[in-house]
Amino acid sequence: MRTPLIAVTAVALAGLAVAQEDDVFAFIPDGGRTILERLHHQGIPGELAAAMASQQATVEEWKAQLSGAGLDQWDAATLAEYLEAYAPLDPGGDLPQDGRDLALANCQFCHIITVTVTQDRTREAWLGTLNSPSHVEIDLDQTERELLADYLVLNAGIPIDQIPPELRAGGASY
Repeated sequence: MRTPLIAVTAVALAGLAVAQEDDVFAFIPDGGRTILERLHHQGIPGELAAAMASQQATVEEWKAQLSGAGLDQWDAATLAEYLEAYAPLDPGGDLPQDGRDLALANCQFCHIITVTVTQDRTREAWLGTLNSPSHVEIDLDQTERELLADYLVLNAGIPIDQIPPELRAGGASY
């Protein structure tokens, strides 16, 4: 009888630890997947949902289609980059990782996330880094590399005073 209780307690504590860990990174802006999930929860206009499920478009074309979706300019730009990379897709289905997901999952293998998110760089500079010898071994396909670079252009350059104090120290560890 005690084993199931211990297992349930362990699962609950693990979930709490993940939630607390996630809160540490709340200062990093949402990526396209998260924005799309939020939009889906609020109700995507039928025409926009149909477009997401059936067509490919450029960032500018997606921005135009997103203009009536109730998103601020920043979220619309981030979601447009995501849709350019992955549409057509089912906006209510299992969605691929976004730039934020990719940054958190891959950048911290070698350095604290602060090293990445405080840098204000061009797309070409980010792609140069992502395709450099020190980063080419990261398990990302070309679409993911480009999406990560696009996300970072829009959402990185976060001022150090907006970074939680526990993430300000350390820097690169390679």
